[in-house]
Amino acid sequence: MVQPVGFAANPETAASNAFQQPLPPTDALARNAATQFEGLAQALREAGITVVIAEGRSEPCLPDQVFPNNWLTLHADGTAVFYPMQAPSRRAERRDDVFTQLQREAGFTLRRLIDLSGYEVAGRFLEGTGSLVLDRVNHVAYACRAPRTDEQVAADWALRLGYRLVMFDALDADGVPIYHTNVMMSVGSGFALVCAEAISDPDERHGVLAELEASGREVIIANLAQIGCFVGNMLELRAADGSAVIAMSAAADTALTQSQRDRLTAHGRIVSAPIADIEKAGGGSVRCMLAEVFT
Repeated sequence: MVQPVGFAANPETAASNAFQQPLPPTDALARNAATQFEGLAQALREAGITVVIAEGRSEPCLPDQVFPNNWLTLHADGTAVFYPMQAPSRRAERRDDVFTQLQREAGFTLRRLIDLSGYEVAGRFLEGTGSLVLDRVNHVAYACRAPRTDEQVAADWALRLGYRLVMFDALDADGVPIYHTNVMMSVGSGFALVCAEAISDPDERHGVLAELEASGREVIIANLAQIGCFVGNMLELRAADGSAVIAMSAAADTALTQSQRDRLTAHGRIVSAPIADIEKAGGGSVRCMLAEVFT
């Protein structure tokens, strides 16, 4: 996790993120975001999750640095990937000083760094596990096409990482392309939550659902209204005792039906925290705030 120093609604990302609200940048908003960040980190730690917090940077101004999963992914073989970011202000979020801290606090040893940021020159982007929802067991990557998710870059990523790519088009309730795949689906070890109605092409919808079912996971369907509450933006984590924790925001937790909650808790304990200001101004939620560490 990265501290939200200078947090504010980023005007450079607003055009492609329909979940983002144009809140004015105020000291109160920044303070609220910092408080909500600490509340989430504390809730995760109390659930037995090891949380590594990188210090946020004030220069240059990085209003979205609280969402590190877009510029960095870590993999169990020691691979790390830097990603091409659409907004110029977000490109400075990439930093290699975190690897020393990750080694010290989480035991992640960097063995290979793949830097895809060169695609930015060509206007092609792929924003980490915002763009890609990963089935790390079967090496399948799900991605909805969007201005921030370029098919060519995704194919290059899949080739380098040894993944099979499943791409599709997805629209929100207003018919606007969904900017990041991770707001409409989440893949855990035993479950997959997906907003099937967001996948606009019936053949692609059938293909995604068939792929998820073939993986052996329990498929849980969410609707478009729930996606607006960030129900899709959840992440399964592993606690120190080996148990599964499903992290999400308080808004997402509240939006779950009892049936969905019962099915999810069969796969892990739900841990949630209120992050309303981060969700409103940043247009992202808990999953976006977490770059998971594999060792």
